[in-house]
Amino acid sequence: MNHSEALNGQLAPPTAGVPGRKAVEVRNASVVYQTADTPVHALSDICLDFHEGEFVSLIGPSGCGKTTLMRVIADLEPISAGEVLVNGVSPHSARLARSYGYVFQAPALFPWRNVLANVTLPLQIQGKAKADAKRIAMEHLERVGLKGFEGKYPWQLSGGMQQRVSIARALSFEPKILMMDEPFGALDEITRDRLNEQLQQLWQRERRTVVFVTHSIAEAVYLSTKIVVMSPRPGRIVKVIQSPLPDARHLGLRDTPAFMELAHEVREALADGHH
Repeated sequence: MNHSEALNGQLAPPTAGVPGRKAVEVRNASVVYQTADTPVHALSDICLDFHEGEFVSLIGPSGCGKTTLMRVIADLEPISAGEVLVNGVSPHSARLARSYGYVFQAPALFPWRNVLANVTLPLQIQGKAKADAKRIAMEHLERVGLKGFEGKYPWQLSGGMQQRVSIARALSFEPKILMMDEPFGALDEITRDRLNEQLQQLWQRERRTVVFVTHSIAEAVYLSTKIVVMSPRPGRIVKVIQSPLPDARHLGLRDTPAFMELAHEVREALADGHH
């Protein structure tokens, strides 16, 4: 058993290119919001499969339903029609089983709790002993490069560091699926690049299933093994693109012909969605 396997206490991830079991199944899912005047169709007839160990990015124009789809999977929004399964059960059952961690657009940290206290909070809510919660939180803070910052408060950290605390908190109870709703969208480009690289390295080590919402073509191409392109509202699936890029990546990859070709394919799919 190698180091990453020992960290997770599980067997090796599926071989690259070989899909694992289905982590998420979406069948003919639609979401319609009832408003005072006219219904708003947010999602229309979505059919998707995400497999264990995939890094899936949802990309599309603003208001296309990317976040709505993620919230449906996370049992934060009901569907109006269709079916969604997470690890073979309903999203509600998966949420009760703590199958996923959720990272929001803003870090959503409690300003009166230091970094360690923010990360241990969900563990304490689960009833973990204080010493166990601290040990687990420290392990995950080290994984996101924040060892030594556990005594700091959110206002003492940069935006990128706050978001890494949020990621450590989401990972702290070992979720099978990590859902990330445009977590780096408000950051400057240099910080965003660095966090993209760190997130990619984290995925390499642990091979959790990741569902990631983004507006950035470069970010989607750099991070993902699968890219789901969505149309303007009502959100439909325009194209699902399996990345041909190697699993192990570095920022220099963005200057290669293969990267630029894939980015072009995503850009064309987004344009097709508008038509």
